Amino acid sequence: MPIQYADGGVVAEHTAVREAVGVFDVSHLGKATVAGAGASDFVNACLTNDLGRIGPGQAQYTLCCAEDGGVVDDLIAYLVNDDEVFLVPNAANTAEVADRLRRVAPDGISVTDQHTDLAVLAVQGPRSRAVLEATGLPADLDYMAFVDVEHGGRRLRICRTGYTGEHGYELVVDSDGASDLFEALLAAAGEEGGRACGLGARDTLRTEMGYPLHGQDLSREISPLQGGARWAVGWRKDAFWGREALLGEKAEGPRRRLRALRATGRGIPRSGMPVLDGQGAVIGRTTSGTFSPSLRVGIALALVDSAAGVDLGAEVVVDVRGRPLPCEVVKPPFVPSHVR
Repeated sequence: MPIQYADGGVVAEHTAVREAVGVFDVSHLGKATVAGAGASDFVNACLTNDLGRIGPGQAQYTLCCAEDGGVVDDLIAYLVNDDEVFLVPNAANTAEVADRLRRVAPDGISVTDQHTDLAVLAVQGPRSRAVLEATGLPADLDYMAFVDVEHGGRRLRICRTGYTGEHGYELVVDSDGASDLFEALLAAAGEEGGRACGLGARDTLRTEMGYPLHGQDLSREISPLQGGARWAVGWRKDAFWGREALLGEKAEGPRRRLRALRATGRGIPRSGMPVLDGQGAVIGRTTSGTFSPSLRVGIALALVDSAAGVDLGAEVVVDVRGRPLPCEVVKPPFVPSHVR
């Protein structure tokens, strides 16, 4: 996946997704299937969110945590039926997630890494539905619902998900059929004023929505409570990896929290920059930061000490390589969401 396409650029690609449609090749994402009698119950006892909240044909954002509550990965779980769950982890973490599941899987349940067998294409933006329909694909899906279809002699899984905040879809297809499908989607997108989009636009789009990136906003050192993902934890479940540690942190309160910062001065915050209070004391550090093409200002996500009492509307300063950048604490998303 390129940072940007030669005929595009990050801002042009970002704008296409917000105003029309963009097509992403996100085949670097992981893919794995857990299958066998009781597979859904097994996955539910491992990952944080509660698969009991959804039914077959629906997908769910969830977390794979370590026993200390750190986030090994955040991923999407597709509930096919009671005996099959399809997982889409982040690329670098696929092997570890699969290995963790495989090590504790009971007899009769298999965990198959399909990273190289399957590709994932994302169609995102207000004209995404028109693109799917023009390509002969079903698009009338509820948010986080999916359907398996035959298209061009190949099996295709279509889900109303995405990482941009816009109405969109992610399509899972056999790797050897991905190129033809990508070209067909791209041709239809061109008719709607859209274009191919790369990693740069993917990052600016997700940051505008306040969506976390694993390794920056969630990690082995940043728990779901610290990273703003407590909603993805099934607190009433009897079992999931990291349950006791997370219940303890919940009772005590996390020592730091992820905050969304919008620059009120000129400058662009980047990840890893100190966050200061009004007296110049360091109270946190940015985890993600970029220039928002939609707002035309700098925005960031930052882990801030809970003891600092930084709430909505508070003013802080980001140290941008020795230059103070005033920012306001806001509630994400930075831009309105059209995803539902």
